[in-house]
Amino acid sequence: MRILGIDPGTVALGYGLIEAGPDEMGLVCFDCLTCSPKTPIGERLSYLYNSLTDIITRYKPEAVAVEQPFVAKNARSALAIGRAQAIAILAAANQGIPSYEYTPAQVKQRVAGHGASSKEQVAEMVRLQLGLSEVPQPDDAADALAVAICHLREIHLAGLLARAEG
Repeated sequence: MRILGIDPGTVALGYGLIEAGPDEMGLVCFDCLTCSPKTPIGERLSYLYNSLTDIITRYKPEAVAVEQPFVAKNARSALAIGRAQAIAILAAANQGIPSYEYTPAQVKQRVAGHGASSKEQVAEMVRLQLGLSEVPQPDDAADALAVAICHLREIHLAGLLARAEG
């Protein structure tokens, strides 16, 4: 299964694609789409949408996992992140791919084992779980990979629970 993780932002949008088999997980690609904060928001959103559509068309993920904005820090930045989040969900929907949303705490819990883990701890766990020699850079790409891993763990957990109930 291929999962595209997205760390949304209107200036920097991180993405990371993983491929998972029954007992393994590997890195396909990761990067960050960047826009100048001086560019009008409509142009940035259009660029992000078109770029994500290209990535989805090229790599054909079976699911898109998107991190939800953390509102407590700054309402203005949460609104901007929400716009980028909507663009990511729309790009997936227009390609017929389901999207899933996770809070930062859910991502930290599933990837690092604790919902209050630091960004550095999560990035190191991404490195270890994907068997990489270095932590992925930039941070937005590492965060996107963490969201993809979170979704994979969520699917695995749901499967275990379904088998236990059935």
